[in-house]
Amino acid sequence: MAHVPIFDKVLIANRGEIACRVMKTCKRLGIKTVAVYSTADEQAKHVRMADEAVCIGPPTSTQSYLSIPAVMDAVLKTKVNAVHPGYGFLSENAKFSAELKQNNVVFIGPDAPSIEAMGDKIHSKQLAKEAGVNTIPGFIGAINDHETLLKKANEVGYPVMVKAAQGGGGKGMRVANNDAQCKEFYDICREEARSAFASDRMLVEKFIETPRHIEVQIIADRCGNTIYLPERECSIQRRNQKVLEEAPSAFIDPATREQMGKQAAAMARKVNYVTAGTVEMVVDANRKFYFLEMNTRLQVEHPITELITGVDLVEQMIRAASGRPLSFKQEDVKINGWATEARVYAEDPMKNYFPSIGRLTAYTEPSGNGVRVDSGIVEGSQISVYYDPLIAKLCTWGETRDQSLNRMGNALDEFVVRGLRHNICLLRDVIDQKRYREGKLTTNYLPETYPTGFSKAELPQASEEQLHTAAALCRWAREALTTASLARTPTTTTTMTYWTTTTTHGNATSLRRVEMSVVCGNKFRVQLFKADNEDAPILDQTYDFEWPVDSYIINMQAQDADMPTTLQYWGTSDERTYSIQTHGSVFDVVVLTPAEQKVYQYMSLSNSVTSTKHVLSPMPGVVVNVNVSEGDTVVAGTELLTLEAMKMRNKIRAEVDGVVKHVRCVKGKTVEEGAVLVEFV
Repeated sequence: MAHVPIFDKVLIANRGEIACRVMKTCKRLGIKTVAVYSTADEQAKHVRMADEAVCIGPPTSTQSYLSIPAVMDAVLKTKVNAVHPGYGFLSENAKFSAELKQNNVVFIGPDAPSIEAMGDKIHSKQLAKEAGVNTIPGFIGAINDHETLLKKANEVGYPVMVKAAQGGGGKGMRVANNDAQCKEFYDICREEARSAFASDRMLVEKFIETPRHIEVQIIADRCGNTIYLPERECSIQRRNQKVLEEAPSAFIDPATREQMGKQAAAMARKVNYVTAGTVEMVVDANRKFYFLEMNTRLQVEHPITELITGVDLVEQMIRAASGRPLSFKQEDVKINGWATEARVYAEDPMKNYFPSIGRLTAYTEPSGNGVRVDSGIVEGSQISVYYDPLIAKLCTWGETRDQSLNRMGNALDEFVVRGLRHNICLLRDVIDQKRYREGKLTTNYLPETYPTGFSKAELPQASEEQLHTAAALCRWAREALTTASLARTPTTTTTMTYWTTTTTHGNATSLRRVEMSVVCGNKFRVQLFKADNEDAPILDQTYDFEWPVDSYIINMQAQDADMPTTLQYWGTSDERTYSIQTHGSVFDVVVLTPAEQKVYQYMSLSNSVTSTKHVLSPMPGVVVNVNVSEGDTVVAGTELLTLEAMKMRNKIRAEVDGVVKHVRCVKGKTVEEGAVLVEFV
């Protein structure tokens, strides 16, 4: 008997990687799919994957992906049986859920009353207390003015979390340590919430110090089954948004896991919840956990739960929405291995995580055993200012946590992303750190680890020597071969000598002398000497070196190593400076012949710094407001204007005292990175 799909046709009311992710399961189940897209996404991956596609408006999300009339028009036009909302956009919109029901279209998500109950953080905390779920100390009510805000904050005791009553994704949330911060962050968060969620209701609660952010995945059907799955550790965050997640948590023991799971399931039952959802908890150093909020949708980091349980959460959502029971019971849930997720964002961690926009001129996803990539882009895709800067979700599975993390490191090394800045350098650096490997995590991890901001990775000696070796081999390869591969043996087997120097901000460091000779094929013997000691090599190693000349990937394997190391080639300037990526960061290595070195040592590297009286835009974005005018006298720290990008607001302040000569930006207009915003006399 032929397989009969649960639904004939499903519309995915979303874009990017989550739309592609839902389509994969639908196609496996024999369900036809419909994509919706804005004019900015006409050539997007999710549009190409779908059986049908409908344009729903211009790039601005409020006129396309967030427009219920536009999406409903596509739903009715394509005559679909059901709609999957993904996450974000309309996924937690009760009005959208209700309107679909009125039109006899199934919403593959929760019912409107459940969304409404959990969508407001104040009301959800009240329901959590009634359900017997641990809640954070705080004022359960809306804060409407500074006077009430400060009164309640002082009653709770600093530090406090000021946050929007609706929404999520880290928007409209700040930690305040005193009255001044409390008032400032209240105003900022209120504006962010109004812009992102069309609601500016605010609350204040105790901020749990040394906290871990741990969440429990639940799934429920209409047949009385509510099941909890193993927890996810989501403590590595920037701006209250998750960057690295893993499942299970290295901190949670079996007893706590069961308690958290049972409370999460109780929360779901309290609101008659159906479909996949996530109960987010904050956990202190003593494993005491407290309810934060419930996300009534599929979570961004759901793949790592799927990797350790074997459960396809999208399939179970479809089953639940159709009235069928879940295909497993609570006693069937087991933990198999460990999984890690790294969110690869188009943002610059070396510039306070400012978003980066542009076209992906090169894009190659890693693959291999235990590697999963969820993405909604391809080479040539455009990352725009209109949507979330997520490029891809890179996930790795291993039998142990160490194996999962080791696979993650290798996968990040192989991930080629060119054309814009991204955070692979940060991700790669974090998973190598001793503290992270020991599982000593809190939501303060990033600011504690990088108190002055993230910069390039600090290389261990072995990696630094390998960097010098790779650069020297690259130069030899480019000069020795006329073909585009090292599969052909160079014509000479004599020893070649190079001098190599790494440079940072124009400053030369780590001078090395490199002696190399061909052993056979692509196998090379390499000896490295420090400049002040030419007798005893600091490295004497044989390497297999594979690099199709000028390609992105360099593979090197030392004779005594278990597996190869992957580096990336970023280009060559003046035929002597090689830019090579290792441990996620790009380093410049000057490679010189002995004759060139004799001249070069007398030349200084320039590091030109221009001093201006211009305030430049640190990122592309929209000018939300301008607080100064021409002729105004300002002091250092004065708030000049506010920029918004990807729904996050950033206040631009004066760095020095001065008089405003010209204001070069206009409220409501888009500015590019590096554009002059304000000019001083």
